[in-house]
Amino acid sequence: MRNRLVTIFGGTGFIGRHVVRRLAARGLRIRVASRNWRVHGRVLQPMGEVGQIVGGPVDLGDESALAALLAGSDAVVNLIGILYETRRQRFAEVQGELPGRIARAAVAAGIARMVQISAIGADPGSSSAYARSKAQGEENARAALAAVVIMRPSIVVGPEDGFFNRFAAMARLLPALPLIGGGETRFQPVWVGDVADAIVAALEREDARGQTYELGGPKVYSFAELMRYMLQVVGRRRLLVPLSFELAMLQARVLELLPTPPLTRDQVELLKTDNVVGADARTLADLGITPTPIELVVPDYLARYRARPAKFAES
Repeated sequence: MRNRLVTIFGGTGFIGRHVVRRLAARGLRIRVASRNWRVHGRVLQPMGEVGQIVGGPVDLGDESALAALLAGSDAVVNLIGILYETRRQRFAEVQGELPGRIARAAVAAGIARMVQISAIGADPGSSSAYARSKAQGEENARAALAAVVIMRPSIVVGPEDGFFNRFAAMARLLPALPLIGGGETRFQPVWVGDVADAIVAALEREDARGQTYELGGPKVYSFAELMRYMLQVVGRRRLLVPLSFELAMLQARVLELLPTPPLTRDQVELLKTDNVVGADARTLADLGITPTPIELVVPDYLARYRARPAKFAES
């Protein structure tokens, strides 16, 4: 793949920046679409040699714009996703329709390699609109390009994650943290670097084409266990209060009215189902990747949330 051109949708995001860094290190040229290229370009450009990373704003609903962005590309990666809906961004459009639109544009451009990021729990029959849209995106992408590689990660953790960082910030301010559904939902958090390595491997390996992979770390935790671990890392004592799904739904009904909602009703629906790698799923190991324990990486980036030891005056 050296010196080949890869177009990345969502390349300025949390996972995207790690993917760009790895591809640039391999000598690939990278094209990234960004609505704010002047800002994002300064972040991405140092990751590779000058000229490797180019891009600009694009209307993803415009087929001619997609065609122009994919022109000359050898592969495409779609990382675009949203955690909650707004009036301008809906799950069905961003996560359901867009993957198929990109895949069709890729086929028209003669591109045979594509990686589509989905999520564990993607299911057309789910009670969650998020999970249904992820399943629809998989189906639409595969209908256009049978060789597309689907990646379904569990919770992705890393320096810019929205999981440990969010709850560590809450622990700074609040005396208690909620355990929705009693904190029994199980997760298999995966290190963002492993997800990025999996995407690179999927682009390079012939045996990955057309396959679906579920990406999780080496250990499964309950939500309560993850909260206790986070509190241990940041050195804070906080009460963990079980909150029924019914009460969480009532809270989410109000919170989702905020511009950046900390909780939505759809997210509560997601928490009713475990988020772990399936027993028969292809995994990181099938791509030659040994999953990284979160205990090796989380303490470094949560260090900024650690409680400072109390200072006592000498008598």
